[in-house]
Amino acid sequence: MKRALFLLLALTMVITLISACSSGNKGIGEKPAPTQTAGNDEVTAAPKKVELKVFMTFPRFKDQFEQYFDQFKEKQLAEKNINVTIQLEMPNADQAKQILQSRLSSGDAPDLFTLHANDIPTYYDAGYIADLTGQPFVGKLYEAVAETVKYDSKVAALPMESLSWGYLYNKTIFRDNGITPPQTLDEMKAAAEKLQAAGVKPFLLAFQESWIPQLMMALSLGGTVSASHPDWIEKMNGGEASYADVRSVFDIIDLIMANGTDKPFETGNEAGSADFANGKAAMWVQGPWNAETILKVNPDMEFGVAPLPVSNQASDTMINLATSTSLALSPKSANKEVAQDLLNYMLDDKDSSALFEELKFNPIATVHTYEVFPWVNEASEYVSQGKAYLDLKLPNGVTDETAKQLQSYYVKDATQEDVIAALDKVWQTAVKTK
Repeated sequence: MKRALFLLLALTMVITLISACSSGNKGIGEKPAPTQTAGNDEVTAAPKKVELKVFMTFPRFKDQFEQYFDQFKEKQLAEKNINVTIQLEMPNADQAKQILQSRLSSGDAPDLFTLHANDIPTYYDAGYIADLTGQPFVGKLYEAVAETVKYDSKVAALPMESLSWGYLYNKTIFRDNGITPPQTLDEMKAAAEKLQAAGVKPFLLAFQESWIPQLMMALSLGGTVSASHPDWIEKMNGGEASYADVRSVFDIIDLIMANGTDKPFETGNEAGSADFANGKAAMWVQGPWNAETILKVNPDMEFGVAPLPVSNQASDTMINLATSTSLALSPKSANKEVAQDLLNYMLDDKDSSALFEELKFNPIATVHTYEVFPWVNEASEYVSQGKAYLDLKLPNGVTDETAKQLQSYYVKDATQEDVIAALDKVWQTAVKTK
């Protein structure tokens, strides 16, 4: 009996030991490892931390982009368990290009940065831009828009502002004075005289920031070259032409300057937008990219977009087609995958329409479903009539020099001959150093 009891106790101990050992093979006193499962109340792995440096020339849209980037950060954390910090830098447009070039040349490149689409060849050849051809956003772009950011058959940036632009005009002032958008230089002179007689300043001048007055040259040169000198840029690049060949660009510039608001060097873009919104001038050589700023001051304002006359041939009066701002990726980015995710999120199927609509940008992709604005339709009418040209692609540095020269020209510190000589020189220097 004792022997049977002893065997029963021994068997019980063996069964207990086997049961303990088979329970997850845990050692005595060992706690189970935490389960790393996302999406429930169990312990999750710590998020990976990533910082992106983003450089954009949109200081007026700082709030909108910060909010959009917050959405991206939430998406990255939820879907990829990545905690993204975005260091957003938005310098004034006058200093942005110089600051960016300094960063790139010193090896301190932002992960993502904005640039004018016309500058893509220069930056790509210098090795500052990554090839984005295979990115998902490319397949969403309208074909015509995609062409504006291609170089050497590669998509080199994500377009943001695709524009059909000329000068802005106050529809109420035009209507009250019986004026329609002039189609020739003589018609513009007559309109300016009529407005002056009615006590209305024809043109708003805002020269505090030099990029604004250079828009006059962008439109007058674009129209003149496209209409009458189609091989001028090719000849300039070959050292066989001069700005003297297109001297007529000063005709409309002189007319604007002679019929503008007072003290332009005391007025920058923000103040100029407010002045235009409040009816202090009938016209402003400025693009529809300022729509959000203007309508913030006067939501009820009716303004239009019209082509700038450059001669007395109505056929020469054309709308400028351009992608003014694009977003590029640095090939040296230490966080390239996350940077690419942010690039693609800029054309997110669900979220990007609301962003582009709020910024008053034109639709650039099939995912954009919002209704376009009246001034977009107005400019598109000229395009549909064949009265449009592609924005001229000028060598690096020419636009900046134009900006400085036109400021000097207005205050009579530079003559037409001075401006022509300076622009010829910077053009040829850029061509030789390419």
